[in-house]
Amino acid sequence: MSGGDGVDTALHGTPGLGEIAATTTASYGWLNNPWRKPRFLQAITWGYLFWSIVPVVIAVIFSFNAGRSRSTWQGFSMRWWYQDPFDSLWHDPTLRTAMTQTVRLSILTVILAVPLGTAFAIGIDRWRGRPAAGANFIMLFSFVVPEIILGVSLFLSFSYLLKSLVPELGTTAQVLGLVTFQLSYPFIIVRARLLTIGPEYEEAAMDLGGTPSQALRRVLLPLLSPAILASVALVLADTVDNFVTVRYLSGAADTEPLSVKIYSAARSAPTPAVNAAATVMLVATLLVISLGWAVYKRLNRGQGGDVGSFVDL
Repeated sequence: MSGGDGVDTALHGTPGLGEIAATTTASYGWLNNPWRKPRFLQAITWGYLFWSIVPVVIAVIFSFNAGRSRSTWQGFSMRWWYQDPFDSLWHDPTLRTAMTQTVRLSILTVILAVPLGTAFAIGIDRWRGRPAAGANFIMLFSFVVPEIILGVSLFLSFSYLLKSLVPELGTTAQVLGLVTFQLSYPFIIVRARLLTIGPEYEEAAMDLGGTPSQALRRVLLPLLSPAILASVALVLADTVDNFVTVRYLSGAADTEPLSVKIYSAARSAPTPAVNAAATVMLVATLLVISLGWAVYKRLNRGQGGDVGSFVDL
């Protein structure tokens, strides 16, 4: 037998991965087989998705119920959206006021939190020494502190320590509290983006004759735009459904956002108008995230931007 025949025989005699897996299964059983399909993990994942999504879908469906029941289907209707002249989402003054307050708080929080978080991220990125590490820890601290502790702390601060600055609870206190809570999101996202960019682009811009402010405005900020956009989407979506902070800092009834109104109504005898209000919150959050992803793809055209990189931000 020639040397080539021996090589062919050796190659063809080598078992493949399928044969190894079959041998391992036969020897050790399915449970101990490292090449087995993760059926248990797949079942857990699908079960979790089913458990999480089905109740939401049911709540959305019952917002179109013709009767007052939130558990018995009585026919399709837009009664609780706009047809009922008193109790529908469109005509109920308390729900309309709550929706307006939610939009107001979301926009004001984004306008304040995202620029401040971006500025803090740039400043701490260029700051060196122990004070920079301390400032970085403080920014991350608000991110890991439970929201209920932050809400109670802000409530006590505005009620006693900052009484002269904020005379009463309401929109001003809610905006300050939300900015305090949301500030860490743009800080972390922009800081992570800065670590991947490095100082080379700004240095190259200044080597070409640009001033530090021009390098910041014309080079660094465009490079940070995907992270800033992701921060806007995250802060806006999280503010829309925020409950703990705005609940503690609410004042009069007209300062309660939609999340607080839904909670208060659910504890009494709610109508499907509450389901309609919750559907509005859900759709608004999904629209914000979808719009952020679409704009992100447009900004990263030709750079390989995709959903995964948008989520990684």
